[in-house]
Amino acid sequence: MELSVQALIFLFSTMLIIGVLATKFSTRLGLPSLVLFLLVGMFLNNYIFFENAKLSQLIGIVALIIILFEGGTQTKWGNIRPVLGAAGILATIGVLITTVVTGIAAMYILDLSLLEGMLFGAIVGSTDAAAVFSVLGNKNIKRRITSTLEAESGTNDPMAVFLTVTFIEVIQLPDSSIWTAVGSFFWQMGIGLVIGILLGKATTTVINKITLDASGLYPVLALACAIFTYAFTSAVGGSGLLAVYVMAVYIGNNDLMYRFSILRFNEGFAWMMQIIMFILLGLLVFPEQLLEIFWQGLFLSVVLMFIARPVGVFLSMLFMKYSGKEKTFISWAGLKGAVPVILATYPTLAGVENSQLIFNVVFFVVLTSALIQGSTLSWLGSKLKLTETRQASPFPTMELITLGRSGAEIMEATISENTPATGVTLEDLTLPEETLITAIIREGKVITPTGSSILQTGDTLYVLTHKKQRDQVRALLFGKKKAKKTEEKDERKTKKVHKD
Repeated sequence: MELSVQALIFLFSTMLIIGVLATKFSTRLGLPSLVLFLLVGMFLNNYIFFENAKLSQLIGIVALIIILFEGGTQTKWGNIRPVLGAAGILATIGVLITTVVTGIAAMYILDLSLLEGMLFGAIVGSTDAAAVFSVLGNKNIKRRITSTLEAESGTNDPMAVFLTVTFIEVIQLPDSSIWTAVGSFFWQMGIGLVIGILLGKATTTVINKITLDASGLYPVLALACAIFTYAFTSAVGGSGLLAVYVMAVYIGNNDLMYRFSILRFNEGFAWMMQIIMFILLGLLVFPEQLLEIFWQGLFLSVVLMFIARPVGVFLSMLFMKYSGKEKTFISWAGLKGAVPVILATYPTLAGVENSQLIFNVVFFVVLTSALIQGSTLSWLGSKLKLTETRQASPFPTMELITLGRSGAEIMEATISENTPATGVTLEDLTLPEETLITAIIREGKVITPTGSSILQTGDTLYVLTHKKQRDQVRALLFGKKKAKKTEEKDERKTKKVHKD
């Protein structure tokens, strides 16, 4: 039935309200929120007819851009740098092995051709960033493991997209050259990486240099740059999703004005897009169609969770310095989410035979993966003794809400050892005019600054100053050489001090 504008607005608001409330229930039930979002979409399907796969694909891609951008800005370079090799292998070789094993199983279970089976394997072969970021965010799993999974999920989308598009092309054009496709993959990865770094630098520079009328415009500018990064990279034949993630990691680990406003805006917007995306994807599925492929979907879910993913992980990480328990957990944490469902729309739009069957089984696999694997991650982590007591943020976050055209800001600076400001009283600091240290955070406690306050290693300062004086203030606190270093490195040292 055709809905009026008022009905569509009402539906949109209802989706968001139900989605937000669903997160509360998902926490109590120990389920990933995306499961309830999908179920809400399937429930609404009983009252609303929706089958626009192209629109769902478009909204899904935009949502993935926002989710990857939010996840990337929250990722600490110091955490992922040691695991980049393992994550890179998992994101490429691991996905390929998982695809092959799952594809062979799908060929027999779904009675497909070999190429169609491989297409199914490619669609479900990768882990999903939205699912991993949301599920692991509140788990006390060891940082090394979560960093590996987050880096893998943030970088394996190009491999999944490449394999999916390649198999569709080979199915439709049997004479296509596989070597051309392989060359295209390396081009996409390389261009995506380079453009992501370059536009990350450009975005950081623009945000730090430009003066806007309201602080609320800076998050919009940052998000617009992320979307532009995807569009530009895709236009030149690179991997847009990889570029967005790399660009976000660069931004999140460099000195950035209005950091708190940008991060909080991204977090809220990413949640909204997750809700919309998963509910829309749920609307594409008719529950009765899932019942028709229940046993086939269940068998393939078992193969993927207990055979294909573990084989891919253990073989690709054969020479990595990870214990058997860690590899087991990484195998089980290969969560599926929005990316497989979005990729499942590609065969439908391309007119591939059996595309509807593939879509329905992919959706079933995603649902069971999120339901079974997502809800048991904490339990498995505890059983394998891979949990740790997560230290709360070493200092609370403060923000000056709006500064208009004044150009003033509150900058955050963490004192490292062997810097000029260490052991110096505030009255001995020659701060620039109209510069004020508003708070000192020491071991999680707020200290009111006075002239006799002595700065110590690990102290986090909140300094009210004009943005033109940022470099001068940092030079005063850290010295000229260290003034240009990123806050990420200072934060890493601070965490080490607190841990010791």
